[in-house]
Amino acid sequence: MKTNSRDLAIALAGIFQAVKLVQQIANGEQRDSRAFNACLAGIFNIDPESADTVFGSLAGIRQGLEIARDQVAGPNERRDMELTRYAVTVMHLERKLNRNRAMLDSLSAGIEKANEQARFFDVTHSGVIASLADCYKQTISTLRPRILVNGNQAILGNPENQNLIRALLLAAVRAAVLWRQCGGGRLTLILQRKALLNATESLLREAQNIH
Repeated sequence: MKTNSRDLAIALAGIFQAVKLVQQIANGEQRDSRAFNACLAGIFNIDPESADTVFGSLAGIRQGLEIARDQVAGPNERRDMELTRYAVTVMHLERKLNRNRAMLDSLSAGIEKANEQARFFDVTHSGVIASLADCYKQTISTLRPRILVNGNQAILGNPENQNLIRALLLAAVRAAVLWRQCGGGRLTLILQRKALLNATESLLREAQNIH
């Protein structure tokens, strides 16, 4: 995949969209079904033609692009530090994952198992989500630091919500893989901030014309 600000902006949007959905579920807020579907679909799209197609279409990550824009360059009052913490932790865990060949193989096998289920049902089927959640729990969840999700404890204690959150955290890590593949690193958000903002705003204009 060619490294450029556009691809990095798409990857960053994927990360922020997934962790935003985690935040919404944890607090009992309504989630965008299109955004949710795009995040899950991205997990299975492991060999895309381009960054544009990882999540199906740019329309699928419109929410993530809006969040990324605000998080990268918005005024302090528009930034959500909880989302920033989630995103930074996800990127850190992905780097650790990338150095663990055995875990990568286990993760790949788990995703393929869930993908086989998705062929018979749908990516949002409870059985598929449960498989993705278990895949995350058995692999990435064992790495440190763990992602500590804040929210309503009654909601977080619900097994179905736990599965949704774990599946979305897996989606966030998948987007972080794309971030690294596109040349993103620890300092990219600082060193390429203006270029990322310009690319994000350009992508948002494109996404608004897709229905």
